[in-house]
Amino acid sequence: MTFQLSGIDPTPFAPLFALDDGALARIGATRCVADRDFAFPCRVSLQDASPGEELLLLSWEHQPAASPYRASGPVFVRRDAERAVLRPGEVPPYVTRRLMSLRAYDAAHAMVDAEVCEGVDVARQLERMFADPGVAYVHLHNARRGCYSCLALRA
Repeated sequence: MTFQLSGIDPTPFAPLFALDDGALARIGATRCVADRDFAFPCRVSLQDASPGEELLLLSWEHQPAASPYRASGPVFVRRDAERAVLRPGEVPPYVTRRLMSLRAYDAAHAMVDAEVCEGVDVARQLERMFADPGVAYVHLHNARRGCYSCLALRA
């Protein structure tokens, strides 16, 4: 059994970069520029922004299912980022350098398993979770800040 990580679709975010700061504020978003390494993880590309790169910080509904687990939270999105769909079994440095929270859901979008682990252990935990045939998908979150990171599906 293996897994595949993917970033979020950049399409709804692209036009937001053309908005001025006042318009962004009205929708609860802010523009920022990365000022250090490894502090601005882009949820589209599954890469950390480099210093000087422009991003938006905004709320995104990462669990839109009609279930008690419906949820949204803050995400960073880099300007012109392309959606990452990684090779099966690949875990990028974007994940391995962080403490991660993994939340496994079934087909009815109910949480059926969860784990907190160092990013270097994510692959092992995903393999364990997907060994359960009842697990449909897993959300990865940055454990310290609680923010959504990326989606894992069976490969």
